[in-house]
Amino acid sequence: MMQHWIRLYFQVPLVIRLLGTVMVMMTLFGIIIHLLEPNSFPTLFDGIWWAFVTGSTVGYGDYVPLSLPGKITSILLILAGGGLVTFYMAMLSSTTVRHEKALTSGEVDYRGSSHLVLVGWNERTRQLIDRIDGENLQEKIVLIDRTMNHFYERLSYVHFIHGDATEETTLEKANVKQAGMAVITADPSKKEQQSDQSVIHQIVAMKGHNPDLFIIAEVLTDRQRINAERAGADTVIRSNDFMSSLFYQELYKKDPVQPFDLLLKLLTSRQFHETEIPKELEEKPLLQALEYYLKDGCQVIGVRKEDKVTFDLRPEMVLQKGEALVLFTPFRH
Repeated sequence: MMQHWIRLYFQVPLVIRLLGTVMVMMTLFGIIIHLLEPNSFPTLFDGIWWAFVTGSTVGYGDYVPLSLPGKITSILLILAGGGLVTFYMAMLSSTTVRHEKALTSGEVDYRGSSHLVLVGWNERTRQLIDRIDGENLQEKIVLIDRTMNHFYERLSYVHFIHGDATEETTLEKANVKQAGMAVITADPSKKEQQSDQSVIHQIVAMKGHNPDLFIIAEVLTDRQRINAERAGADTVIRSNDFMSSLFYQELYKKDPVQPFDLLLKLLTSRQFHETEIPKELEEKPLLQALEYYLKDGCQVIGVRKEDKVTFDLRPEMVLQKGEALVLFTPFRH
C-alpha cells in the first residue's frame, strides 16, 4: 500500500509535489511550535503563520519562540524549510521558462476545441491572422508549420505546433479531432506540382483524423483541383487562376481604375452570400429584388440556376422558382 502511494506521489508533476511538500512541512512545524509554546503561539494558525514567515526567511518578528525546544525547532525549520522554499521557487521559475520555450518551439499540445487550424506560416496566413484579430472575432487558432523552429509572434490566441501536417503525432498535438475548420495553404518553396501533392496529402490526413472537419485548401494548378475535392476539401482556392485574372484586368483595363485595389477593398469589407429567391419575389422582375436587398445594404450580383451562374443581369429579367441569388453583403450580415 505504501509503495502505491509513493509511486502515485512521484507521478505528480514536480512543481505540485514541491508545493504540497512545502505546505505539509510548514503546517507540521506550525503544529509543533503551537504545542511547545502555547503562550507564545495561542492558536494553531499563529503557529502555521510563523512557520511560513520563518521558513521563507522573511521573519516579521511578530511571533518568536522563547523556550529552548522552540528555538531548536526554529533552527530545524530554517535549515529544512528555508532550503525547500528556495528550491521550490527556483524550480517554479525554471518550469515557467521551460514551458515558455516549449510553447515558442511548438512542442506543447493544444487542449482546446472548435478551433481554426492554419497549415503553413507565410504572408497569406499572417495577413489572415491579422484580419481575424482586427475584426475581433475571438477565434482560437492553431498554426502548424514544419519550417519554423520558433514562433516569435506574441499572439495569445495563436498556438504554434511544429511539425508536418501529414503526420499523426502533429495532428494529435494540434487536436485536429476537435477542430472546427482548417485552412491549408500551398508551400511557395516547392514546385507547383509538389506543392499541390503536399496539400492533397494534408487534406487526406486531416480528414482521416476528423471526417467532419471543414477544410479550405489552396492549390496552384487547376488540374489538381478535382483531386483536392476528392481528397475531402470542402472549398478549393486556385490562387494562380485568381492572380492571372487580376493580371489580365490590369493589362487590358479601359478605364483609369485599379482592379486589384478595388477588389481588395471590396473583399475586406463585404462577403459573398447565396440565398434562395423568397416567395414574394418569385415571378417578379429582377428590379424588385435589387430594391428589396438594397434596403439592407446588399447588392445582387448574379443569379444561379442549378450549376450555372449568370452575371449578365437586366432589370426586366423574371426570377423563377428554384433559382438562387448571389449577393454581396456586409460582413456579419
